[in-house]
Amino acid sequence: MLLVPEVRNVPYFDYPKVYLNEKDTLLKIIDDVSSRGAFILQKELTEFESNLAVYTGANYSIGVANATDGLEIAWMALGLRPGDEVICSSHTMLATASSIKIAGGTPVPVEIGSDNLIDPEAVEAAITPRTVGIMPTQLNGRTCDMDRLMTIANKYKLFVVEDAAQALGSRFKGRHAGTFGNASSISFFPAKVLGCLGDGGAVLTNDQSTYDKMYQLHDHGRDTNGDIKSWGRNSRLDNVQAAILDFRLKTYSQVIARRRHVAALYQELLGDMNELQLPPSPDSDPNHFDIYQNYELTADRRNELRDYLKAKGIGTLIQWGGKGVHQWGGLGFDDVKLPKVERFFERCIMLPMNMFISDADVQYIAHSIRNFYAQ
Repeated sequence: MLLVPEVRNVPYFDYPKVYLNEKDTLLKIIDDVSSRGAFILQKELTEFESNLAVYTGANYSIGVANATDGLEIAWMALGLRPGDEVICSSHTMLATASSIKIAGGTPVPVEIGSDNLIDPEAVEAAITPRTVGIMPTQLNGRTCDMDRLMTIANKYKLFVVEDAAQALGSRFKGRHAGTFGNASSISFFPAKVLGCLGDGGAVLTNDQSTYDKMYQLHDHGRDTNGDIKSWGRNSRLDNVQAAILDFRLKTYSQVIARRRHVAALYQELLGDMNELQLPPSPDSDPNHFDIYQNYELTADRRNELRDYLKAKGIGTLIQWGGKGVHQWGGLGFDDVKLPKVERFFERCIMLPMNMFISDADVQYIAHSIRNFYAQ
């Protein structure tokens, strides 16, 4: 039976706690690195890159300034050219599609499937003679059906770059998000499951040639020996951030376990409600191991629910301005109609999902939602 908790304030995400909850330890890390003047490309970064590769099972890892840079660098390393088309989901952050554009190609947004991730059937239907790649978004901490997507990619000889910004630790059939295709990018934005104290990201690949090109692109065209081999840019993960991330990676499995517990609690308290369509619960599908970067559901009377929860002190989020990539008028997709994506954005809402909420907070959120629909 659902207990009725006291009235409380539950922000969607409490950013100060990213620092305050580990303040003493973080200050020691910052002081150690800064006292040595070890700000750029030092051992902390090398150690983090190595530990990240081991954690994910990737052959190579490179720390970059942010995940958007990482996506652009991946496509540039693969030689994207003007006129090349890359298929992506319209249910994704703008950076997914913009990385294709900035790297010189043309993004082709397509529909979502019943899991709200990119629909493999829509991907295959969108392939043209100009198609060179597929860009799945491993969204909200869940990995796409990569068997189907890789089968399509191999059939048509297409590149695959994974937007794994939200999916570090997520797995499909035991394999980590970000390790299926030619390359991938991960985000360490403060609100990510593994976050730093600012912008940060990494790229992964299993191919040495792709690694060499991405490494050069992220550091002014220099190779690992410091020799200039090509044109490049400056997109290096700061050493202080790398030291913080390496510290947090050591307990990352515990963080994921807690988020999966919160997801299971939401399922227990709200799973019987016809007005809501919840994300899959932990362990509901043996092929998927979700890390619950976000807890995104669809809801009847979404806007009214959002306002009601706000009045109850509960923060929610409608991601990316409540539109799919193709719905932003200034991007040139005027003739693109994707009814499933459009319907999804009319109903989607995110509930608090982070390390700062308690079981009592989740009970309060669930109680408030049930009260809203009971009225």
